[in-house]
Amino acid sequence: MEILLGEIFNSGTILPDLAGKTKEAVFSELAGAISAVHPECDQAVMLRALWEREKKLSTGITSGVAIPHAICAGIGTVAGALGISKAGIEYDALDKKPVHVIFMLLTGEGAKENHLHILDQISSLVRTDALALIKNAKNVQEVHAVLSQFSRGV
Repeated sequence: MEILLGEIFNSGTILPDLAGKTKEAVFSELAGAISAVHPECDQAVMLRALWEREKKLSTGITSGVAIPHAICAGIGTVAGALGISKAGIEYDALDKKPVHVIFMLLTGEGAKENHLHILDQISSLVRTDALALIKNAKNVQEVHAVLSQFSRGV
């Protein structure tokens, strides 16, 4: 099955102005957005899986981007949320800089084969001018348009 970023991150799971100021608050905010759109996803289960993954190595990469991700029971396929923080969040990123764009991704046991392909798709997107367009987007629709334009199927 071909999955596009514009399908994973939709108007209900794109938060262009994160309220959270800490990694913990932002994780909760993004997981809440996912469970609102995907009621089959238990927020507590998602957060446990994400923190277990985060203990291994920070998912804060470079360029002000983080991609917290985990395999999570209870999710049929792939669920994601994208959050933007204008001020930046101390994230313990690998480059030690604040994070401004967070792509949260949860993959069900049955969709493991897509997990790395989706991470690669996000990684490719952030190495283009799409990242600046996402950071500077004025609303959910603009962010979604960028994701849809730069998506390539997995």
